[in-house]
Amino acid sequence: MKIIASNLSWKVLLRLSVIILVALLFLNFYNLYTNKFYFFKIDNYIFPILTIAHFVYLYVISFKIREDEHPDPTMRNLEYSLYAIFLVYSYKLSSIIGILSSKADFINYEIPTTFTPVGIVMIALFVFLLILTVLTFIYRKEKIGAYVFEEYQL
Repeated sequence: MKIIASNLSWKVLLRLSVIILVALLFLNFYNLYTNKFYFFKIDNYIFPILTIAHFVYLYVISFKIREDEHPDPTMRNLEYSLYAIFLVYSYKLSSIIGILSSKADFINYEIPTTFTPVGIVMIALFVFLLILTVLTFIYRKEKIGAYVFEEYQL
């Protein structure tokens, strides 16, 4: 990870993260089995709501780096919530892998031709998102600094 972090600037990292998040927000409403978008299912809105915290964290990182500020408790809490969201991203990745691996179970059914290509794109985007999220944590520690709990006052 450190090799990738040394070759990737924080601005490129933030832009790539935003692009991948927007693409995944769009693909979140897509159903691989039916080749249709479902905008009226409540379950499809869980991921977009969780990504709001990710967008806010990316903004806070960008602001703190530009203004050369130190981390604060609010930023720490936001990062800790992003750790939980990271697990949701991992779950979504494993879910898509499970869907793609179930293709053989539906051999007697008509599966859309976009099933495998779109599934692979979604897997790649989630893998890149997970890598970029970890790199964002590394950049936060390098550029902004570590969280020193003794300095925080309530």
